[in-house]
Amino acid sequence: MNIIQAHNLACPIDGGVLSLMDRQLRCANGHSFDIARQGYVNLLPVQHKRSKQPGDSKAMVLARKQFLNTGIYAPVANKLTEIVIAQISDGGDQCLLDAGCGEGYYLDTLLKVLKDSDVNAKLSVIGLDISKDAIIQSAKRAIQVSWVVGTNRQPPVKKESVDIILCLFGFLSFDGFNKILKPGGKLIQLDPGPGHLKELREIIYPEVKQGVHAELPSAVKTGFSLVSSEALRFESELTGNEIINQLLVMTPHFYRASKAGREAAAHLTRLKITIDVNFRVLEKA
Repeated sequence: MNIIQAHNLACPIDGGVLSLMDRQLRCANGHSFDIARQGYVNLLPVQHKRSKQPGDSKAMVLARKQFLNTGIYAPVANKLTEIVIAQISDGGDQCLLDAGCGEGYYLDTLLKVLKDSDVNAKLSVIGLDISKDAIIQSAKRAIQVSWVVGTNRQPPVKKESVDIILCLFGFLSFDGFNKILKPGGKLIQLDPGPGHLKELREIIYPEVKQGVHAELPSAVKTGFSLVSSEALRFESELTGNEIINQLLVMTPHFYRASKAGREAAAHLTRLKITIDVNFRVLEKA
């Protein structure tokens, strides 16, 4: 498979198609966006921000990068890769968007497999995240990818130009995704299951609540239908205070936990964890 950079990025101000000119992306109306020396482009206008520095902090991004690089979540990445490959058509040009790509671990794993696959297709790839710190780290992984700072609510991508969207532990915007997916395009979700990291949650919270995901009715209302759903569950054991703290800091649990809960987790040197996740493939009508 031939992996290429995308040619369907759109101006976040007027929606016009962006063209590459002298290390800048420009639209017909003269709006221009510099490509940073790290290889990404910031397509998040100030008016689309809800805070000064939206998205994951630098500390969260680095902790996630260090933790995921250990390979503990490799079964998750491998199952995701299997699901994505099954959705890629043989032949022609296609586009894949990782919406909320974070520091790029899952997309990097997928691309390494795709490059060596015998799928006869040309695939343009976009990694999108609202966190500038996340995109800076992800841009270090794969130069073929178009790395973009942007929002899932208003993805800076041409309408109906994407074949597959990945949303992995990320913010779901069915309206935003519906606008840029082609008819028949696929949305592949990865969400935590009820037992995900339950051992950590039992330590940092006085009461552990079961998560409830009610996104499917919203997806159907927006025009998506469920193609398949699959769960993956396995256990692992973390040894060492450093890796346990990386896990804590990389998740939203770090900011939701009480001070006492964070302190209890900070002193752990061994922790058995359950990884419980759900994969879901949706199709745009």
